[in-house]
Amino acid sequence: MRGSWYPWFSEWMARPTGRSANRTFLVVLALVILVLPQVTSPMALAAPSHSQTAAGTVTVTDVVGRTVTVKAPVERVILAEGRQTYIVASLDPDDPFKRVVGWADDLRTADYDSYVKYRDVFPHLANITVFGSPQSGSFSVEKAVELQPDVVTFSLDSYGAARDSGLIDTLAKVGIPSVIIDFRQQPLETTVPSILLLGRLYGQEERAQAVADYYTQQVNLVFSRLDAIKTPAPSVFLLRAAGLLDCCGTFGRANLGMLIERAGGNNIAAGRFPGWAGTMSPEAVLTADPDIIIATGSNWTYSPGAKGFVSLGYGANPEEARAQLRALTDAPGWSILQAVRSGRFYAVWHQFYNSPFHFAILQQFAKWMYPDQFADLDPASALAEYHRRFLPISYGGTFWVGLDE
Repeated sequence: MRGSWYPWFSEWMARPTGRSANRTFLVVLALVILVLPQVTSPMALAAPSHSQTAAGTVTVTDVVGRTVTVKAPVERVILAEGRQTYIVASLDPDDPFKRVVGWADDLRTADYDSYVKYRDVFPHLANITVFGSPQSGSFSVEKAVELQPDVVTFSLDSYGAARDSGLIDTLAKVGIPSVIIDFRQQPLETTVPSILLLGRLYGQEERAQAVADYYTQQVNLVFSRLDAIKTPAPSVFLLRAAGLLDCCGTFGRANLGMLIERAGGNNIAAGRFPGWAGTMSPEAVLTADPDIIIATGSNWTYSPGAKGFVSLGYGANPEEARAQLRALTDAPGWSILQAVRSGRFYAVWHQFYNSPFHFAILQQFAKWMYPDQFADLDPASALAEYHRRFLPISYGGTFWVGLDE
């Protein structure tokens, strides 16, 4: 039964979203936790996590229902996505890179501010072997064999390519297990399982549980009061990676699109295309004339083709970010959109879509959509508290901005 929970859970996820879905969040979350990875080796329980030296194993069930046995606690890890640093740093704050023998280059190219922030504290990260991506077929099995990792952690969005290309099977044949985690596609459903799974592998169960508890507490500050809101849901358009992608990339009923709906909004892109992301034409956005527009931005200095983006993150300045956001309104016809005219045009740090601290932007979405009902929420303080409790880097910078804020 342990491998059968995820298909059922995915079916539940496809059912009605929005305010009504949030009422069952805690119940479903409890069911998920009941079937989370179980320790199968007595050695894994014999000593505190930090002092374990015996080569025990754990058998875990990942977010796609695969049952995998891994040496634990892991000592050598390949991150198939560099931005898994966000959760790894939460579990290993003394040195997030002490187990990382290989990683993808996307932390540097997609979130340069975070890369610099971590590099300033842990300069040896620059020496980590860089891998290609499973999606492009450039992930090197030969290089992985040389590094002898205990596990490779793939993100759910790369799982299909890694599976279909035979990469996962090939790694298994040479004795390298892999697990699938997810903070991106179905974040409100797979974040807690992913945190606790990695806690098992890293021998950091107690810390992982503390991270998961804080996360759950913060998302429920939104969910607990949505049923009492009787006003119509505002229409929202998410402008994905403005300046990095041509207009108008967006999210459907997944990722930040899921957060919009579960914060009580009407995502105008929901149901318009298959998959978790897609594109709406500029004409379709103008016709929809949404109440709120939210662009995503990051420091994409080292991303090919990036231009005119809203730079958000640890190194961002709010005045500069606001000016960059205002420049987006120069697109043909956008100045007359009600979201622009009313000042309900915002930008958020793109990397919320792929991190365990997206609870903060769920709260900010709720504040933007229902300012009276959520006036007391302080997402910035919640995010700062997460940094204080769980991360080795300090909180600072700009992670969201509005035209008039």
